[in-house]
Amino acid sequence: QVQLVESGGASVQTGEPLRLSCRASGISISNLCMAWYRQLPGKEREGLATIGANGLVLYQKPAKGRFTISKDRAENTLYLQMNNLTLDDTAAYICAADPSGQGVVRGAGPPCRFRNWGQGTQVTVSS
Repeated sequence: QVQLVESGGASVQTGEPLRLSCRASGISISNLCMAWYRQLPGKEREGLATIGANGLVLYQKPAKGRFTISKDRAENTLYLQMNNLTLDDTAAYICAADPSGQGVVRGAGPPCRFRNWGQGTQVTVSS
């Protein structure tokens, strides 16, 4: 059974950095397409960053230039390094995985299809 558990959420001030973690169990993340999303209550999930099975990365607009997605295969953990946080970054941050081992965001291969989701970790940014 695949489980994704996020951690690292906190209350921080504007401009501060924060690193989120998503530890996977039940599956190796080495060749998985994985992603970070965020969500506000009553709103749809917003995609932030995706790393494909081939290692190529795609960032959505809110994350470009400030966030970095990465994998630690030894720790079986996905990370999201967030810098220069703003009030608009306040949300629950959720990781997702495509268990097929084939999904990509660029290059040859099928698109990522996320079937496994974590519960989320809360990030609150204040001035």
